[in-house]
Amino acid sequence: MRANIEEYKAVEAAALKFVKSVAEGRSAYARELFIDEAVLFGYLDGRLEHGSIEQFYHNVDTVAAGPDFKARIDVLDVEETLAVVRVLEEKWGGRIDFTDYLLLMKIDGQWRCVAKAYNQNSDTIRK
Repeated sequence: MRANIEEYKAVEAAALKFVKSVAEGRSAYARELFIDEAVLFGYLDGRLEHGSIEQFYHNVDTVAAGPDFKARIDVLDVEETLAVVRVLEEKWGGRIDFTDYLLLMKIDGQWRCVAKAYNQNSDTIRK
């Protein structure tokens, strides 16, 4: 059953915590979104990152997004307890463009992220 518009807005508000953390270079907001057991998968400058979401927190806390950073949130699907969000990022750290997919579950009435997978646009890879 498709969720109502208010539920889409709630998912978008949850995803804004992710964007705010990246934009401000502070993992505190994302820590409110991700569950402790959340996982991360993606290639950063050609190197596979996988495992604990702690690696994402480290990246956010050590690399400033920069003044040219932009992001867009697209809520792709919301079901009763499951949501998929795409976040487009441009110029993270002044140079990297990402497409992130966040998998959210409604846990105890709150939308929480259980997994993050991402692609770094190939024209921004530095080896």
